[in-house]
Amino acid sequence: QVQLVESGGGLVQAGGSLRLSCAASGRSFSMYAMGWFRQAPGKAREFVAAHRWIGGNTYYADSVKGRFTISRDNAKNTVYLQMNSLKPEDTAVYYCAATATYYSGSSYYTQNKSYEYWGQGTQVTVSS
Repeated sequence: QVQLVESGGGLVQAGGSLRLSCAASGRSFSMYAMGWFRQAPGKAREFVAAHRWIGGNTYYADSVKGRFTISRDNAKNTVYLQMNSLKPEDTAVYYCAATATYYSGSSYYTQNKSYEYWGQGTQVTVSS
């Protein structure tokens, strides 16, 4: 089994920063990719960022490019999402996800259905 535990959410003013953490346990070594999604009230869940182990590829939604950075610490089995220059529109519940399935196309890693494991979500609120 694979377990994902998220932390780091909270309240921050516009322009501020937060770092989200997602600790993986179990057979996390078999994961091909881990990613972050978010869901605002009344809206669908949307892709934020992902990291693919093979090749070390990273993928970002256009809305967060240049502001958010996804990274990992292999020794701690943890993936991070560093969020800078936060905007009120970034307010959402952020979910960590992982997949043990290999996809050859990069677009697969931006889709909800590509991931088998999900964290519980952590609330990020950005005030104006």
